[in-house]
Amino acid sequence: MKNWEAMEAFVEVVRQGSFSAAASQLNVSASHISRLVAQLENTLGSTLLHRTTRRINLSEAGELYYQHCRNLPAALSSAEEVVSSLNQAPIGSFKMTCATTFGERYIAPLMNDFLKQNPKIELDLHLTNRAVDLVEEDYDLAIRMGAMKDSSLLSRRLCDREEFLCASREYVDQFGVPHTLAELNKHKCLLGSKSHWLFQQEGHRKEVRVSNQWRSNSGPALLDAVKKGLGIAQLPDYYVKDEIAAGRLVSLLPQYQYPYSGVWLVYPKAQHPSPKLSAICDYLIACFQDNAPFHRYRDCG
Repeated sequence: MKNWEAMEAFVEVVRQGSFSAAASQLNVSASHISRLVAQLENTLGSTLLHRTTRRINLSEAGELYYQHCRNLPAALSSAEEVVSSLNQAPIGSFKMTCATTFGERYIAPLMNDFLKQNPKIELDLHLTNRAVDLVEEDYDLAIRMGAMKDSSLLSRRLCDREEFLCASREYVDQFGVPHTLAELNKHKCLLGSKSHWLFQQEGHRKEVRVSNQWRSNSGPALLDAVKKGLGIAQLPDYYVKDEIAAGRLVSLLPQYQYPYSGVWLVYPKAQHPSPKLSAICDYLIACFQDNAPFHRYRDCG
C-alpha cells in the first residue's frame, strides 16, 4: 500500500478535472497533489496525465490505471465504516470455551441471556475440561480455574471459588477423619483432573500430592463417588456447599482450607480488543460481581 496516497490523489484529480480542485477535496495543497502524481508516474514508469494550462487528459496508461483504481477509495471508506460499526455494538461470530460443569450450570445460561439482548452475535460455546490453545484453535475467550500460567494471554478475574475437602458420613463413620495433611495418605483419595490438592498451611499455599484409588476428569462423577462413600475428594464450592449444608457430606481439614482460588476470563493479546469481547467480559463480570454463591448469580437482563 506504499502508493495509496498517490493513487488516491490521482483518482481525485481525474474526478475533479484539475489539481487545484482535487487538492481542495483532499484538504492538501495543489503542489502536494502534483508531487504525488509525479511520484506515482515515476513508480509506474508511465505517463498517466497529459497536462496543459487549461485542462488535463488521461493517457492510455492513465485510463487503464484509473479504471482499476477508481473504486478503491470508496471501498476503503466502506471498510472503515464497517469496522466502525463493529466498534459500536457487539456483532459477528464469537468462539469461547469453559470447563464442562461450570459452563453447563452457569456460563451457558448467562450467555443465552446475553444472546437475547445481542442477537447479532453468533456464539460457538465449547465445553471441555481440556485446556485448549486459544491462539492455535482460534478461540476468542476461555474461562479457566485456578492460577494463570500462560503469560502470553490476558486475563480478567471473573469471581472467586473455594475448594472443599469432603467425604460422606458413611465414609467418616467407617474410616474416621484425617487431622493433619500427612494423614491423607492413610485414606482413600479420589482425584479429579488435577494431580494434587490445594491447601493453606501457616499462611502459605501448599499443594499436596496424594495416592489415589479412583480418578476421573468429570466433576459430577467425582461427586457421585464421594457421596457413595468411596473416599475423600476435593471439589469446588458450587459442587458441594449444598451437600455440606444439608449434612450429606462432611467438610474435612477446614483449618487447612485454601481461602480462595480464581475463576478467570482469558483471551489472546490484541492491540484493540473487539467490542464483542469487551461486552461479553463486562457482562459476565457484572453477573458475578456481588460474589454470591454461583447458583444465585444476580439477574443481568
